Formats: sequence, C-alpha cells, structure tokens
Amino acid sequence: MSLRHALLALLTVTPMTGYDLSKAFQASVSHVWHAPDSQIYPELRRMEADGLLVGTEVPWGPRGKKREYHVTAAGLTAFRAWMNEPLSYTRERDPAHLRAAYLEWAEPDAARAQLRAHRANYAERRDEWLEKVREIDTGTSAMLEKRLAHAPASEHAAIRAYKRYTYEGLIARAEHEIEWAERGLALVDQLNGGDPTRTDAAAPA
Repeated sequence: MSLRHALLALLTVTPMTGYDLSKAFQASVSHVWHAPDSQIYPELRRMEADGLLVGTEVPWGPRGKKREYHVTAAGLTAFRAWMNEPLSYTRERDPAHLRAAYLEWAEPDAARAQLRAHRANYAERRDEWLEKVREIDTGTSAMLEKRLAHAPASEHAAIRAYKRYTYEGLIARAEHEIEWAERGLALVDQLNGGDPTRTDAAAPA
C-alpha cells in the first residue's frame, strides 16, 4: 500500500480539500496507514501532476480559497487496479518484540515499564477500534455514512461488513499484544524472584 492509494480510497467517497482529507484520514485510514500532513499535501500535488486527481479552487472563509481534489477516471482505474493486485508483504520491523528478545539486559523495573507501556498502548488503540465498530453498528460514523450516501443501496451491506471486518482484525491484534505484555510481566517476576503466578493485570499502565 502507498499513501496515494489511501488518499484515493478516501476521495472515492467525495471531492475534498487537503484540509478535509487530512481530517478524514486521521479519523479513518490512519488506523491502518499512518501519514502526517507533511506527507499528505505533497502527495496530493504529485497525484494531480500524475493525472490521478484534478484540483479546483473553492471558496474558503470570507475571502480565502482552498484547493478541492476530485478523482479522475485515471485515478479510479489506478485504485481499482491496486485493489485487484496480489498483496506484497514486507519483512517486520518491530522494536517492541526486538527488545523483548534481549530483556535480560534491562533492569527488571525498566523491563516492567516497557511491557506496561506496550500494554497501555494497545489497550488505548483497542478502545479506539471498539468505538469504530460501535459507530459502524449504530450508523454514527460520519465518513462511512457519507460513503454509503454515494454508493448504490445494493453495496451498503458489503461496505459495512468489510469496514467492520477490518476493525475486528485490529481489535484481535490489540488483544493479543495486551495478553503478550501481561505474560511478559509475569515472566519478569518469575525470572527475578517475584510471584510467578502474578499476571500484573492490576498494575498501573
């Protein structure tokens, strides 16, 4: 996946300014593909230069203007072609699990702090993704409802189901990482003379 495909995915809903795209990106696509504004805006300009988007000036505020981006036919073709390509997997770069392999070098309290931070990070993300599922189920996801408004009724069930399926996968991954961190906390205790039965579930994050 590339940033441009993530942006094309959003722009298949409706034309948006760079500002609106950034907001929509952070509310949805950023859960699976992180990119700051410093990458989004230059990529939009490159996509326009490549003919995937066309930009038009629209009023913004009392006297200002913003550039609104529309997907071109070439952009839609490129997005559909990308969606039908086999996925290429990249090798992992996982600092948390890399460190875990060498925790004997860390002081026990430092190891515990790292594992608690890992658990807290994934607990927070799991809660965010659970909220996204709730929004899908209750029809309160602004971006999803906008997409549904522009899609044929015959596609609504599939659109909702695939969005929910994506977040379910993220939730399952988060729950696995939380459980892994808790097992690591118990292991640190076991190896350092603590209570090997304690899971540290009640420890502060």
